[in-house]
Amino acid sequence: MSQIAIIDYGMGNIRSVQKACEYLGHTALLVHEPNALAEADHVILPGVGAFADAMAQLRQSGFDVALRQYVCSGKPLLGICLGMQLFFESSTEGSLINGIQTGLGFFPGLVSRFPANLNVKIPHIGWNEVQTSPSKLFAGLPPKFFTYFVHAYQVSNTELPSTIGITHHGKPFVSAVEQGNVMATQFHPEKSGSVGLKILENFLCLNAEDFTARAKGKLGTSKTGGVPLC
Repeated sequence: MSQIAIIDYGMGNIRSVQKACEYLGHTALLVHEPNALAEADHVILPGVGAFADAMAQLRQSGFDVALRQYVCSGKPLLGICLGMQLFFESSTEGSLINGIQTGLGFFPGLVSRFPANLNVKIPHIGWNEVQTSPSKLFAGLPPKFFTYFVHAYQVSNTELPSTIGITHHGKPFVSAVEQGNVMATQFHPEKSGSVGLKILENFLCLNAEDFTARAKGKLGTSKTGGVPLC
C-alpha cells in the first residue's frame, strides 16, 4: 500500500484531509519532519491562513527544500487552498519584500486579493462551479462541477498553461492547476462531497510512472526564465 504524507506545518485544519483519505480506504500520516517526505509515495500540502506566515513556517522547518526534492522524485504532490497558492511564484499577502512575498515557485504567477470593486463578498466562501480542462485529477468527472471554496486571495491569470480549472467570482480566477506530478486546487476537495472525494481518489491512484520527464521538466518560475527545478 502506498504511503501518504500530509504535511503538518501549523497552518489550517489538516485533520479533515486525513479523514477524507481514510474514508477512501487509505492510511494518511501527518508528518512534522521534512525527511519523512522521502519515504512517501503521495504528499499533500493543505493550508488555511496567510501566505507569508505559511512560507515562513515551511522555510523554518525545512519543508521548502524537502518539497522541491520530492517534486524532482517524480512522485505526485497535491496542494489544497493555501497549499495551491504556496506553489506559485509570489503573493501580495503578508509581510512584503518590494510589495511581494516569494513562494515555492513550482508555477509562475502572482497570488493577489480579489479586487474590492467586484461587488461580491470577499472572502469567497461557499459552493461554486469549476470549469475544467482534461486532467488526471478530474478523470471520471463531468467538465463542470461544484466544489467548496474559502479564500480571499486568488490567481488571476487564467491563461497559464498549467490551468485545469477556472471559476468565476466577480471575475474569472484559477481554481486548479496541474503540471507533471504537481497539481493543486484552490477549492477544498475534502469538503466538496462526492466530487471532492473522486478528485482525492484520482490523486491517490497516481504514481511516478504516470508522469513524463518532459512534463516534470516544465516546472519552474518565470523569474528563473523557465529553468526547470529538477
